[in-house]
Amino acid sequence: MTQTKPVAVVVGAGPGNGAALSKRFAHAGYAVAALSRRQSTLDALERNVPGVRGYVCDVASQDSVIESFGRIRSEMGVVDTILFNAGSGVFEDFDDTSVEDFESSWRVNAYGAFLCAKQVVPQMREAGSGNIIFIGATASRRGGPKTSAFASAKAAQRSLAESLARSFWPKGIHVALIVVDGKIAVQGRADQGALAELIDPAAIAETAFQLCRQDKSAWSFEVEARPFVERW
Repeated sequence: MTQTKPVAVVVGAGPGNGAALSKRFAHAGYAVAALSRRQSTLDALERNVPGVRGYVCDVASQDSVIESFGRIRSEMGVVDTILFNAGSGVFEDFDDTSVEDFESSWRVNAYGAFLCAKQVVPQMREAGSGNIIFIGATASRRGGPKTSAFASAKAAQRSLAESLARSFWPKGIHVALIVVDGKIAVQGRADQGALAELIDPAAIAETAFQLCRQDKSAWSFEVEARPFVERW
């Protein structure tokens, strides 16, 4: 196989950020591998965004992650950029948060991020280049009454990202985290609120793309993305 385009992997290719990330990087000339647990989500993305190839993957399963990234390397080539957008949120009072809820949130947000990074770091290190971008949340910095599962999982994800950045920036791998503070606008969702209060997923995708274009003499690790009316 002759690789003619850089490969970007979008992990968590849902209708919001995932679709926007896939579209932005495909438009920039990347071959995009989109990962989702649902085949129907991938079918819609492949129809709507030329240059995207879908792979069913459960990031909470080591076997699934290994199998999916193995296929990507075989069918598309070496991964240049990974955009980790997978997330699992449980928003309940502590008393109503089950052990299963807590573990599920950790498995997707932290363990899944670890598994996916394991699949791309060796070849990026060999190449001396690459991008690993995590889509995070302000919950990683502060726990609320209803975020004992989500906030702790996102905090673990942020710490993982920081550890990877400190380890692999000197090897030429740009690891960065976008801290999303606000509700994402998702087409067709009725409970979103006023448009001005929402974050356009295309804007987050643009931020991720620009991170991948930064000169290594002035790399960013943590970038915040929030609507202009958000209180912070």
